[in-house]
Amino acid sequence: MKSFCAWDDETLVLNILSTPSAKLNAIGKPKGNQLKVSVTTAPVAGRATDHMVKFLAEVFGVSAKDIEVVFARMNINKQLRIKSPKMLPAVISKHLSQDMKMFNKPNL
Repeated sequence: MKSFCAWDDETLVLNILSTPSAKLNAIGKPKGNQLKVSVTTAPVAGRATDHMVKFLAEVFGVSAKDIEVVFARMNINKQLRIKSPKMLPAVISKHLSQDMKMFNKPNL
């Protein structure tokens, strides 16, 4: 994937650069082909990833079970698949709207 996000049918695929043990849970700016996501949980036994999935589930308006960690559960470089997101954060919506003709997906 050349971008930090792309559609695969109704599933949003995200490349994530995660920052555990942060002061706030937050979605940051893109960095190359990854989106920065910070979470407050320490990186112990995958807990930071679990916390990130719960945080992103709220942001995207889905349940945690609708988010699949494709790879790197215990690494800062991750890929996630979000099934049928109900909402999109501004940074993702803006990026996808620039490529809307190529992806042929409606704005959420």
